[in-house]
Amino acid sequence: MAASANKRLLLKIFSLFSVVRGYNILVVVIAQYLTSAFILAPEKPLRDILFDPNLFFLILASSSVIASGYIINNFYDSEKDLINRPKKTMLDRVVSQRTKLSVYFILNFAAIFFASYVSFRAVVFFSIYIFVIWLYSHRLKKILFLGNLVASILTITPFFVIFIYYKNFETVIFIHATFLYLMIVMRELVKDLENMQGDLVQNYHTIPLVYGEKWSKFFLAICTLCAVIPIYLLVTRFELGYMDYYFFVSLILLTVFMLLLYFSKAKWQYLLLHNILKLIIVVGVFSILLIDLDEVLNRVF
Repeated sequence: MAASANKRLLLKIFSLFSVVRGYNILVVVIAQYLTSAFILAPEKPLRDILFDPNLFFLILASSSVIASGYIINNFYDSEKDLINRPKKTMLDRVVSQRTKLSVYFILNFAAIFFASYVSFRAVVFFSIYIFVIWLYSHRLKKILFLGNLVASILTITPFFVIFIYYKNFETVIFIHATFLYLMIVMRELVKDLENMQGDLVQNYHTIPLVYGEKWSKFFLAICTLCAVIPIYLLVTRFELGYMDYYFFVSLILLTVFMLLLYFSKAKWQYLLLHNILKLIIVVGVFSILLIDLDEVLNRVF
């Protein structure tokens, strides 16, 4: 009986981890610290950044809100996800909807508590962030164009928090952010192509369902061409060290993306496109270390 209970508990933990997408949150946390250390405040000692309590609580609040956002999104999309991702949904359903909602409220209260350590403005900011995530999951995501726009903004918001904290308004930061935002917008649109069946059943008004796959691919092609602009500016106008190689590889991957996009029709093909964009985003997080590799090694060792 004890072994069975332990297995059940372990399965519930894995289920909850799947719902909140713990691996995504871990990547965001690493990205926030790397962005702080090597882009927003490169002049500060690494120790001061890693042990900055305000930064720590801002990142902790961001992580809590992101996790709660995944839960409320999962709550509203349970029927749609059962069609689009049946295997993952079956794992997610090991934890009851009531338990998910309880964890959702606990995480939101925790986020406000963590933000209160920093300032009252941080409390207001995260309160608005929580509300907009709920509004997006409940209503906005079904609205044409607005759903994609809001989803992309919400995804990049944790980095905006760090940007405001350090008050770094250099042009290169905005160009980096523009490239990241375009990748996120493209990923959201590819997800819509990937999830058309479930979106249709749930009466979502997404770009692929309203305008068709052909126009969706056209919008993706435009976004891909737009992404070349920040790549060009970053490589030619700013000193990025070895991170130039990341953008060269990204350019190659985006070219492959465009070629595959033209021939893609099946769900597995759109999933491949989704993974290409996800690879560009995740590798971009760790490539921050390449901006000044010698300095990184000096600061770490």
